[in-house]
Amino acid sequence: MSDKITVNYFKEAKVTGTKITILTAYDYPTAKLLDEAGIDSILIGDSLGMVVLGYEDTTKVTMEDMIHHMKAVARGTKRAMLIGDMPFLSYHTGKYESVRNGGRLVSEGGCNAVKLEGGRAIIEDIKAIINAGIPVMGHLGYTPQSVNIFGGHKAQGKTYEAAAKMYEDALLLQEAGVFSLVLECVPRILASFISKRLDIPVIGIGSGNGCDGQVLVTPDMLGLFRSFTPKHSRVFVEMGKAYNEAAIRYIEEVKSGVFPALENTFKIDEDIISRLEKAQISK
Repeated sequence: MSDKITVNYFKEAKVTGTKITILTAYDYPTAKLLDEAGIDSILIGDSLGMVVLGYEDTTKVTMEDMIHHMKAVARGTKRAMLIGDMPFLSYHTGKYESVRNGGRLVSEGGCNAVKLEGGRAIIEDIKAIINAGIPVMGHLGYTPQSVNIFGGHKAQGKTYEAAAKMYEDALLLQEAGVFSLVLECVPRILASFISKRLDIPVIGIGSGNGCDGQVLVTPDMLGLFRSFTPKHSRVFVEMGKAYNEAAIRYIEEVKSGVFPALENTFKIDEDIISRLEKAQISK
């Protein structure tokens, strides 16, 4: 459990059939808890735009946002492999900028690999980043940065043409050298089909258990958004409810004077207070 997870672990897991586990983190305490739990990899996802920063989608997230949160996660992680999302427009303006931004996420942010959304259109950018010595994870299916093109949050690959293109893109990404591939909100049978035909591990999110591993957005699986749970997620513990109940109890106890209790305070020699009182009187 103490050995640092690397891309080699992903390769070996594919060969042995060992399921890969990935969760997102955006801060030090969450990263530390996940790492201590034994998670294989932590994704510092641009989902932070929605679940941490309150944006309506991921397109508002900047390089500075990503690096800020990656640094915190890196400080809380010893074993898990850290994968950082390259944010919107950080790899769409030429290979030089793609390599430069990918390098920043590694050198400044502290991640071990980067993830890019897309297939054929960004192959040359992916090759350039890999040639610079940075491992790359691919991402196909529903790609959140393309939400405006998709017209909303929708499953992808439901027609023959869409499925064929996704499979072709998956093969192109593998050929380009990505060490793994995320398939998001892809029909279960299609995701399984692609997983079985690739030599690299396929990580599913909303794509069924036929994939080689799974990734979830941690706030989703902790129930921190009580009004909405994505279909592809599962609430493993109702932390949102616990947060709410704890806050209500705190408010009640402060207003009633129950908190802080004696055990929550610090002691001082009462003679000091007597001396202070005398000093005030003498003035």
